[in-house]
Amino acid sequence: MRGGGLLVAGTTSDAGKSVVTAGICRWLVRQGVRVAPFKGQNMSLNSFVTREGAEIGRAQAMQAQAARVEPTALMNPVLLKPGSDRSSQVVLMGKPVGELSARGYHGGRQQELFEPVLACLEELRGMYDAVICEGAGSPAEINLRRTDIVNMGIARAAKLPVVVVGDIDRGGVFAQFFGTTALLSPEDQSLVAGYLVNKFRGDVTLLEPGLDMLHGLTGRRTFGVLPYAHGLGIDEEDGLRVSLRGTVRESVVAPPLGADVLRVAVCAVPLMSNFTDVDALAAEPGVVVRFVDRPEELVDADLVVVPGTRGTVKALAWLRERGLADALARRAAEGRPVLGICGGFQALGERIEDDVESKAGVVDGLGLLPVRVRFGVEKTLARPVGEALGERVDGYEIHHGVAEVLGGDAFLDGCRVGSVWGTHWHGSLESDGFRRAFLREVAAAAGRRFVPAPDTSFGALREEQLDRLGDLIEEHADTDALLRLIERGAPEGLPFVPPGAP
Repeated sequence: MRGGGLLVAGTTSDAGKSVVTAGICRWLVRQGVRVAPFKGQNMSLNSFVTREGAEIGRAQAMQAQAARVEPTALMNPVLLKPGSDRSSQVVLMGKPVGELSARGYHGGRQQELFEPVLACLEELRGMYDAVICEGAGSPAEINLRRTDIVNMGIARAAKLPVVVVGDIDRGGVFAQFFGTTALLSPEDQSLVAGYLVNKFRGDVTLLEPGLDMLHGLTGRRTFGVLPYAHGLGIDEEDGLRVSLRGTVRESVVAPPLGADVLRVAVCAVPLMSNFTDVDALAAEPGVVVRFVDRPEELVDADLVVVPGTRGTVKALAWLRERGLADALARRAAEGRPVLGICGGFQALGERIEDDVESKAGVVDGLGLLPVRVRFGVEKTLARPVGEALGERVDGYEIHHGVAEVLGGDAFLDGCRVGSVWGTHWHGSLESDGFRRAFLREVAAAAGRRFVPAPDTSFGALREEQLDRLGDLIEEHADTDALLRLIERGAPEGLPFVPPGAP
């Protein structure tokens, strides 16, 4: 096999495209296939910095780990980072190139990016045995088909077979499969090889008559029925999820080693970015993580995290409007732990000068850390390594704000004053030794008899989850048929399902 490929599309956003793509990558690499992930265009506030200093979606970084390859900008050439309901920062080949409205992007700029996106895919196909591509939203967005560079547009140009994933847990999956197919042009339909049911609960024999009828209606088979599996939302593009322990509000907390649990409250600020930073906390036995938006929810928290955000000034206004700013000030005065990460770190400072992101000029911060921030046009993208609390720390930086630290104790690239900590470094809590040392400090300041588990390895837990994704594909999908698709493309003679695209 050389240069094989497959596009994993979905009937909706969050149908499971990201995890299915990762699962296929992990299954293939275990078969000795050299495989890489690809998503031509991603819209997400959860991003990652590659070793060459390029910003890509975290989902593609996770898929690269599933494939056991180093993530690169080729795997996600276009990343859109929303700054409001109507505009996004456009990141091309890992670097920001401007801010565009949705109308401006779909009105012309997106089409300009088609050739670079296709070139990245073809380069990957020349490097690997197979490239597993992830679509975005639904391929049946008929209002956007003309400018599409991530679903059927890329499938047509690269002659990729397409498997459509549907989330049966939401209901209506047969209508979704049929309707998705029937809204595509004959040329697009000829590449849709079949379907993959995701998140099924119950007896699969009860589903089989429906799958047979779907085959009769569309002439397309279903390649597998994946059972519902808790805790597989690894590095989601968006949505409030903790990757390694299910959704935050529903996560099962392992018993603590000490006498107490540790409660972590994460402020759900607007345009929250890289909230995956708290995944490593939720992976610790006895740590309870929840997202909050009311000051009373901070009262029983042992640690409050103010996370990253694409809109620091907007987040500051939100914290003040909600009464959370006053609650954070009270915590600081009482010596109760607060951690600010990236935009959250900036918000904890004294002053922000922003003529770039919000264009609000000079804005007062919360004044909990002796830091002044000035937003620059150039974005900092880095993979720093350092030490804190006597432990090695690895992280990554994605920010326009440049911090001037005027006091306090050194803490990574930021500072600490009492029990208030701040840093630009995302991912620092994934460093096991540092995370345990930090949690011991938090427990001591909070007066909790909490003891971090000595053997929790975030990297090992992530690998375990990726193997579970590979197992789902291997055990519940027709892998022989998927391999034929990847090697040979869509079968000839797939029937047209009327009415087709208008």
